[in-house]
Amino acid sequence: MNWSVILEPQNLALYASGIVTTLSLLFSSLAVGAVMALVFALLLTGPWAPLRWVVGAYTYVIRGTPLLIQVYMIYYGLGQLEWIQARWDTVWPWTHFKEPFFCALLAFSLNTAGYTAEMLAGAIRETSAGEIEAAQSFGMSRLQAMVRIVLPSALRRTLPAYSNEVVMMLHSTSLASAVPAMLDVTAAASRIYSDYYLPFEAYLAAASIYLTASFCLIGVFKLSERRLLAYLAPRKH
Repeated sequence: MNWSVILEPQNLALYASGIVTTLSLLFSSLAVGAVMALVFALLLTGPWAPLRWVVGAYTYVIRGTPLLIQVYMIYYGLGQLEWIQARWDTVWPWTHFKEPFFCALLAFSLNTAGYTAEMLAGAIRETSAGEIEAAQSFGMSRLQAMVRIVLPSALRRTLPAYSNEVVMMLHSTSLASAVPAMLDVTAAASRIYSDYYLPFEAYLAAASIYLTASFCLIGVFKLSERRLLAYLAPRKH
């Protein structure tokens, strides 16, 4: 194997640029998706049946279709519609659809929002009846109980499942390489492969980057779980 090619300054710079794009896409989509997921989870567990059906249909479609298809539908579908292209130079928000990063960000945000909303909604439904009764005994309204009691408890209990979702989203960002002009870690590896015909070196280097990032994310979540979920640990006698 010719690892000296991978270690050349221009190729290391290529990987560094890919890391910046990958992490920017990951954390941006997680932030946007988390806000959307919170709203969707409240609607999924709310008293309004039509809204529950609409959001439930959305999460069903998102979880039932491949993320790559969703990326294609936004970039090659919505982004290529003549109606949008006629407005993407002047009319907001269509001005963003000519940017590959925005199309990828939108696809990943919608995807993670669908999965995270179902996780959080499940945790809300599993909240102990005793906690809710205690809140009602203090005279809390439904909204106050949700904000002060149910949501904090549900968010903590969702943490282990959400850590898996974050790591999966990190790996899924490799699909951004399917969007032209997006230079993420996988796209950087593909470019080095095409320039030097070194598939093993190029993609093994990319794999090591993803592995390192996954290890760091898992470590952060383990520390968070140890602190926030300490009350669920078995008591030591």
